[in-house]
Amino acid sequence: MMAASKPVEPQSGSGLPRWQLALLVGTPIVLGVGAVYLWNRSRGKEKQGKRNGERKTPEGSASPVQGQHGATNPELENMSPLDRAQSAKNKGNKYFKAGKYEQAIQCYTEAISLCPKEQKGDLSTFYQNRAAAYEQQLKWTEVIQDCSQAVELNPCYVKALFRRAKALEKLGNKKECLEDVTAVCILEVFQNQQSMLLADKVLKQLGKEKAKEKYKNREPLMPSPQFIKSYFSSFTDDIISQPLQKGEKKDEDKDKEGEASEVTGSSGYLKAKQYMEEENYDKIISNATAAQPDLDRVINMDDASVKLRANALIKRGSMYMQQQQPQLSTQDFNMAAEIDPRNADVYHHRGQLKILLDQVEEAVGDFDECIKLRPDSALAQAQKCFALYRQAYTGNNPSQVQKAMDGFEDVIRRFPKCAEGYALYAQALTDQQQFGKADEMYDKCIELEPDNATTYVHKGLLQLQWKQDLEMGLELISKAIEIDNKCDFAYETMGTIEVQRGNLDKAIDMFNKAINLAKSEMEMAHLYSLCDAAYAQTEVAKKYGLKPPTL
Repeated sequence: MMAASKPVEPQSGSGLPRWQLALLVGTPIVLGVGAVYLWNRSRGKEKQGKRNGERKTPEGSASPVQGQHGATNPELENMSPLDRAQSAKNKGNKYFKAGKYEQAIQCYTEAISLCPKEQKGDLSTFYQNRAAAYEQQLKWTEVIQDCSQAVELNPCYVKALFRRAKALEKLGNKKECLEDVTAVCILEVFQNQQSMLLADKVLKQLGKEKAKEKYKNREPLMPSPQFIKSYFSSFTDDIISQPLQKGEKKDEDKDKEGEASEVTGSSGYLKAKQYMEEENYDKIISNATAAQPDLDRVINMDDASVKLRANALIKRGSMYMQQQQPQLSTQDFNMAAEIDPRNADVYHHRGQLKILLDQVEEAVGDFDECIKLRPDSALAQAQKCFALYRQAYTGNNPSQVQKAMDGFEDVIRRFPKCAEGYALYAQALTDQQQFGKADEMYDKCIELEPDNATTYVHKGLLQLQWKQDLEMGLELISKAIEIDNKCDFAYETMGTIEVQRGNLDKAIDMFNKAINLAKSEMEMAHLYSLCDAAYAQTEVAKKYGLKPPTL
């Protein structure tokens, strides 16, 4: 739940990558494909203009071929078979441009039948042109058949590959579509918007489908102890993390009124409290199913203390966040704020939800309310700065960016023991390309929390972006996995690096490990997209011998 654990991905439907994703080689993120296709693009943009246009028209001039005899020569019998085929193709192009697709198809068919088989380049063009006409008639099966003929004759035929990819997508063949559009992206050096957007669309669809199935059927998985401790440290009035009193009969802080009488000693809620005190986290996860009804029951208890009910609402709201149910999560946080308006934890956690929902202004308002109620809340202070910075950065407002950066300086001065403050400040500094100072902030964070694996991942990414030091970056990310073998962010990052190094099988292995550790269906879908992109590249390499540039 901590904002600095990973870069945040907005839920605005924009298709952009996770916000503030550290760039591995310092190149700009390409459209919505994000970390999937972060390649060194050595070629310039001199071809971008023609590559951004729609690929609707057939190939070849619509004018008559000016050969030795010329297509206007009525004595067709004196023309070579190739000239006659070209003449038929040119006639087809005229029909195509006039919107007479059936006649165009007849002409292209004639061209195919006339063309000598050894003229593979011309023959592939005729098949591709006929596919373009079939596309206008929405005959997707015929499009695929003709494009396949064209690709067989010319394996690196971009137009045919892309047209086949679009037809495959229309028929729901996402895997095959992804392979074709991946080949197109590599051939075009990731310079064409159309192919990049189709790749992104299919990757997201595949990711969502696979994640929905796996997340529904997977066994519950205990997060790392560091994650659990970090989550509970974000509560100031948490009941479950307070020492367990025998029989829950003591009521020293009056936060437990009604709990002893209404929640029995055999309940999942009280067992979870006992396991929490013992740091026996593995037993909590097996007890989670039993604890869920207890949270529901506590929330509906009329005689329970307000703080107890509010705390249960926050926890249930957090569960809904993990289950990708933001509306239910928002309802619980709003109800908690309504029944206990002076509970700082409510505003802190609702602020974090607002950041995830890309409602930054509302998040700032919630953090302000939290700080007003509890001025010594270092986490809320740091996360408010993060929200303000993000708002200014995405809004391209330099003066507000500087104001947010000054705010970070104030936070680390007033709260020098808050690791989150250093971590979030480091992310902002990396954005501003103040790499040396960002590195210092990560060192401070590691000094305060040596067991926080995500900090090592961020520091490793920084080495790659700042110094292009691949060895140091990999060493730091490997250290993160050594510290916490359940750090999905570390496996995801390692997988992304291996993709760029050309080690696709190793990348797929890393992504699969991250998938098994994902804390939400949304994260799992993102990871499946990365894994599918890597797998598609292995298939393209086998079929066409095409590989993107590597680190």
